[in-house]
Amino acid sequence: MVLIFSESDLTNIAFEIIRSKKINMEQTKLNTKKLLKQFDETESELLKVVSSFSEEQLNRVPFEDSWTAGQVTEHLLKSKSGIPKFFSGATKPTERQPDEKVEIIKSIFLDFNTKFKSPDFVLPSDAPHEKQALLNSLKTTRTEISKVISSLDLSETCTSFPFPQLGELTRWEWMNFAIVHTQRHTRQLKNIFEKFESNK
Repeated sequence: MVLIFSESDLTNIAFEIIRSKKINMEQTKLNTKKLLKQFDETESELLKVVSSFSEEQLNRVPFEDSWTAGQVTEHLLKSKSGIPKFFSGATKPTERQPDEKVEIIKSIFLDFNTKFKSPDFVLPSDAPHEKQALLNSLKTTRTEISKVISSLDLSETCTSFPFPQLGELTRWEWMNFAIVHTQRHTRQLKNIFEKFESNK
């Protein structure tokens, strides 16, 4: 079957495609703005909690087999500092909903009763941690990631590093992981601080 379109039909089709793309771009802007707000609020809370520790508390082991608050913070930095470079790496168009795996990511990392083993490349060091240096690094990383969120297409799939068990994720899904991962460890930091305060 051969379809024949008049010039006016083609004009209307082209207009609808342009209109559709414009709507999608506007929706993406709205979603990105919401994501940026959530990221900013999460990072602000993290900074607030880390700031509450004294230098001594930051390097004191709170529980048996636990990281110090400084080590938790370093782990978060190692987990997030590579995001700008990672997001600028290899990607491909996504052939599914770009937020398809967000809910499962949230259900995994906001389950505070489950413990996870971190990969070696994000494990913290045993060296003493300096509070101001950690805070400065957190602020720098926050700024760099915010710029990336605002400038890149978050619907694209990152292909250079598949997420364990979940496979390749979109930039949007990776950012949601970064947010809930930070929320998870911010809660851990609050528990550590409360432990120290209760023992005074």
